[in-house]
Amino acid sequence: MLTYIFRRILYAIPILIGVNLITFMLFFVVNTPDDMARAQLGAKQTTPEMIQAWKAEKGYDKPLFYNSDAEGIEHVTDTLFVRESLKLFMFDFGVSDANRNIAEDIKARMGPSLSIALPTFLIALITNISLALLLVLFRGSVFDLSMMIAAVMIMSVSGLFYIIAGQVLFSKMWHWVPISGYESGWESIRFILLPVAIGVFSGLGSGVRWYRSIFLEQITQDYVRTARAKGLSEIAVLFRHVLPNGMLPILTGVVVIIPSLFMGSLVMESFFGIPGLGSYTIDAINAQDFAIVKAMVFLGSVLYIAGLILTDLSYTLFDPRVTL
Repeated sequence: MLTYIFRRILYAIPILIGVNLITFMLFFVVNTPDDMARAQLGAKQTTPEMIQAWKAEKGYDKPLFYNSDAEGIEHVTDTLFVRESLKLFMFDFGVSDANRNIAEDIKARMGPSLSIALPTFLIALITNISLALLLVLFRGSVFDLSMMIAAVMIMSVSGLFYIIAGQVLFSKMWHWVPISGYESGWESIRFILLPVAIGVFSGLGSGVRWYRSIFLEQITQDYVRTARAKGLSEIAVLFRHVLPNGMLPILTGVVVIIPSLFMGSLVMESFFGIPGLGSYTIDAINAQDFAIVKAMVFLGSVLYIAGLILTDLSYTLFDPRVTL
């Protein structure tokens, strides 16, 4: 197993280099270092000397990919891309263009992101699987058809509508929960109730339909007919046979999502004023803070690759036929 994990980590290195390369190219095509300097300095009239001093302070005075003034291998190594990439691979995120420690910001904002993402993930997972099993139990009935119509209707509405409607209904009209904001400790519960509820409800349609299709595929297998022939009830068949055998495709989607929980929700945190990693990334993009953007993109890539490795490892727990 250790050999397999080590091999997968080696495979991840060129992927991370490619992601980092695309991030550099996209960002510097839109914004030159001079544009970034003007945005950060904030002065109405920035002189060339001020711009050059800011670029030298942040390290943006180096060429992006090829340094014609250097010699030998330094043509490539003494560039902005290589210098910044090496720091990222050592998880040295440095400081933002606004002189804030990025690693400290990530640690501080990880808690608010998890306070929304983790309850949403767990409640949605349990709810979706439970409803899907219930629909399979009553498959072909009026209840099954009605729920599928409702699921499609939920999927057809944009998530932004649920956010705005929830804020208007539960915050402005009924005053049950705050419309936005966040407080640490137990006070955070009243701020995260509405985002969590909206997150669960907005994903209900797609989640139930997906899990239902997985369980319907399993319900027609030979082992299910054998279990029924032995006298097991339909509920026992669902929970003792269909659910365990449907775990492999479920794990594919679930385990990959777990690392991304740390990254927060861009839309949800922005609308509800949650100081998490999602709003942190949005604010960095608006402020043209390249240091934060590249750090968050790199961290997201690392977590996603870790999720894929966890998915493969989890297969061996639920399917003895799968070996590493």
